[in-house]
Amino acid sequence: MNKREFTAIYQKRGKRYIAWVEEIPGVNTQGRTKKEAQENLREALLLILEANRRLSRRQDDHVPVFRELFRVSVPARV
Repeated sequence: MNKREFTAIYQKRGKRYIAWVEEIPGVNTQGRTKKEAQENLREALLLILEANRRLSRRQDDHVPVFRELFRVSVPARV
């Protein structure tokens, strides 16, 4: 299993925290505490990554698909 880093954003809204992953649209959640929001966010991220992987493996048998590791340097956060 590869470790990857993502940016988690948290906002306190009323009595709850909302959270999302900056780099991946659709990964968002909420929780009563920041810790609960963080746990929910981890689960949401894993589910989205798994679903995206499954969707990308659906293919037409007549169309070749090429997979490779793709690395990119990202500027430091400001």
